[in-house]
Amino acid sequence: MIIVRAPLRVSLCGGGSDLPAFYEKHCGCVISTTIKKYVYLTLNPAFYSDDIVLKYSKTETVKDYSEIEHSIFRDVFRKFNVKGVEIASMADVPAGTGLGSSSSFTVALLKLLYTHQNQHISTYKVAKEACEIEIDDLKNPIGKQDQFASAFGGLKYYEFQSNGFVKVEPIVMLPESFRKLEERLMLFYTGIKHDSSKILSEQVNNIINDKEKETSTLQLCELTRELKQHLEENDVDFIGEVLNRSWIIKKTLAKSITGSEIDCYYDKAIQAGANGGKLLGAGGGGFLLFYVMPEKQNEVRKALSNLKEMNFEIDNAGVSILYDN
Repeated sequence: MIIVRAPLRVSLCGGGSDLPAFYEKHCGCVISTTIKKYVYLTLNPAFYSDDIVLKYSKTETVKDYSEIEHSIFRDVFRKFNVKGVEIASMADVPAGTGLGSSSSFTVALLKLLYTHQNQHISTYKVAKEACEIEIDDLKNPIGKQDQFASAFGGLKYYEFQSNGFVKVEPIVMLPESFRKLEERLMLFYTGIKHDSSKILSEQVNNIINDKEKETSTLQLCELTRELKQHLEENDVDFIGEVLNRSWIIKKTLAKSITGSEIDCYYDKAIQAGANGGKLLGAGGGGFLLFYVMPEKQNEVRKALSNLKEMNFEIDNAGVSILYDN
């Protein structure tokens, strides 16, 4: 048996600049951190040596990878051409919540099958191949930040260069600054499901055809670099301002990024004392993130009492093998 886990990510600033439509023309950049919420995959020998058994929200048993319905499983199995295995998937958080779970799944699956075949793979290669599968092979209208965040883990600055290379740089702060970050960031699940592909397709089209949207994404990059500088000076409270400013910009990038219900929750949290916040992921639903000083957190909880709160803890491990016998 082999067990692998890959963390989910929380993007603080710069989302959208990791889309090829933007970074191939400009240099994109994102600051994100992974959290202690994971996608888990286990691999065990199948009872029949010529079977492929896959267990996720449904169970598939096939003889050849081409018969697999799940698109990511199918594309990864095409790459490895493995048989005689049973793979089960589970996650700490539902899919479609803006935490990059699809990319975490792809990263974990690649790590799992390379380990199964006794092959070493670097962290960068895992992230790169996950991007190739999701973006190049499956033609999903997504960026690169989720795959790299889940592979590397921790609080990082990612720079997306026009030639496709991704620069990965850790944010260096004092230990007490990381504690502040964990203590002051709050996550609330809206319960609203969203179609990230539809939203990102609209955003890609806007970046290509609307000069104003392109300029707005450039502003997000400027904010990201500004946040990096403040964090490395241990000015963690600057996150509140950046979250608020970036959310104002992000809402203009596509019509379906927000809605009246999300705006209502956001306004309630700000009125209760949150310094700033944003909706995670492509938009349309999922988790809201807020930066809140300790003395105001109970007020924010009361204001959002009908939403599920999830603890914010930073993961520093990235994709990891938990067990391999």
